[in-house]
Amino acid sequence: MFLGTPGICPIRVLLVDRHEIIRAAMRLVLEQSQRIRVIAEAGTVCQAVGMALLHTPEVAVVDVSLPDGSGIAACRKIRAVSPKTRVLFLSELIDEDTIAEMITAGSDGYLLKNTSREGFSRAVESVAYGHSIFSPDIVARFTIRTQAFAHPDLPQNTVQLTCQEQRILGLVAKGYTNKEVAQTLLLSEKTVRNYLSRIFQKLQVTRRSEAAACFVRLHQPTLPALHKI
Repeated sequence: MFLGTPGICPIRVLLVDRHEIIRAAMRLVLEQSQRIRVIAEAGTVCQAVGMALLHTPEVAVVDVSLPDGSGIAACRKIRAVSPKTRVLFLSELIDEDTIAEMITAGSDGYLLKNTSREGFSRAVESVAYGHSIFSPDIVARFTIRTQAFAHPDLPQNTVQLTCQEQRILGLVAKGYTNKEVAQTLLLSEKTVRNYLSRIFQKLQVTRRSEAAACFVRLHQPTLPALHKI
């Protein structure tokens, strides 16, 4: 999670899109905020990985389709060389299978390219501070196609979470940060981190987005609203 202070340490962003003109437009929008600074651009998977390794950005905004591979592949490789970088996908298309791949690749959000300028900037900031962001247009599809979001290695009907673990995971699935979970449940942040560590072990996942996907499958009838822009 990005740990800087707004106004003092701007959120450092990497833009990844095959089209230079689109990158220029994204840069123009994002840099209108004093809390965001675009520190690098890339037009291919290879360039994206190199820029992530060199600059270790807090957030990488990645197009789903790139000339030398998919944005999904870019996400995995960026996360491999810069584990703390959070990935926000931006695309024109909605495809449930692709969204499922985004989740399992460890992405932190998805937006449509018709998102407003204000919504785009807010999404980058939210992702930097630990939220999972999904465009309002796909929330309904997310709840309907829950099976597509399931972690492939999750054992069927064998995960036993305590009531408190389920409450914490439910808040994580809504996009709450550790601090917000702690405030909501009247716990310390350290206690929340300990709970999440045990939850991740039980679900056999390593990232919040994967845990949230598992929650959807395990608790479809009571799925809370996802965080929206």
